[in-house]
Amino acid sequence: MESGLITLVGATTENPSFEVIPALLSRCRVITLNPLSAEHLSVIVKRALADRQRGLGTMQLDIEDAALDHIINTSDGDARSALNSLEIAAMAAAGPESDPARIITTAQVEKAIQKKALLYDKSGEEHYNLISAFHKSLRGSDPDAAVYWFARMMAAGEDPLYIARRMVRFASEDVGNADPRAITVAMDAMSAYRVIGSPEGDLNLAQAAVYLATAPKSNRVYDAYNMAKAAVRETGSLPVPKHIRNAPTRLMKDLDYGKGYRYAHDYSDAYTPQDYLPEALKGRRFYEPVERGYEKVIRERMAYWESLKINK
Repeated sequence: MESGLITLVGATTENPSFEVIPALLSRCRVITLNPLSAEHLSVIVKRALADRQRGLGTMQLDIEDAALDHIINTSDGDARSALNSLEIAAMAAAGPESDPARIITTAQVEKAIQKKALLYDKSGEEHYNLISAFHKSLRGSDPDAAVYWFARMMAAGEDPLYIARRMVRFASEDVGNADPRAITVAMDAMSAYRVIGSPEGDLNLAQAAVYLATAPKSNRVYDAYNMAKAAVRETGSLPVPKHIRNAPTRLMKDLDYGKGYRYAHDYSDAYTPQDYLPEALKGRRFYEPVERGYEKVIRERMAYWESLKINK
């Protein structure tokens, strides 16, 4: 191989770093072949139906869109699997009990594949219906419904990382600081899935879904951020109060940058009453924690700080 006398070509469905000895692998150029996309599989299936020489063209069959989608979804990027399913379904469509219209139906494909087609379209209404049902089940603290809708999406071929990203968003939007660990659980589940993939990693995502569904809920961080964005739109670029500006140069010090700033750690409980918002927004409150979960602790802490402001 090193001299060029031998050209070795090999193909494997396994990871070559596990299946090929290092001495041989180091002398090879490894080319990774990825699963075919849905668009490519669609072209292959339609071409097989039309090709009269190497395909099924002489049978003069057509195929329902839903039946084609089911073949694609269950073939998992494998053209050979898709063509095998098509061939078996075509035999049923052309048989004695076939439809006079000679159309391969979803029912015939289901019978050929031995797997029922779930109502789902990754870019259509049912996609949004199911993710909405999942999100609302999490928000409604129903772990049974949450894990059911999760299983429905997984069985229909949804991208698991899409579901994981939605859970990461949910952890801040609907749980927030009522359970600060929620975002960690969601991120860890997504990372675990990236490492081990399906089907083992599916359980990591299911665990996160159950955790989020049973966590205390708060949307106050979500509300606070939206109100802060609205304030920025309304008031524009308000100047930073001088006492909390940095003063790295002599001129800045002469202009009173940083003058009067109180360093929190110099005071009891590392807190001292001080204004941090621009003058035009002085006293504005964006974040109002609920009395649930950890936010109850935050609420009590903020009330204590407020009392110090009043009594200063």
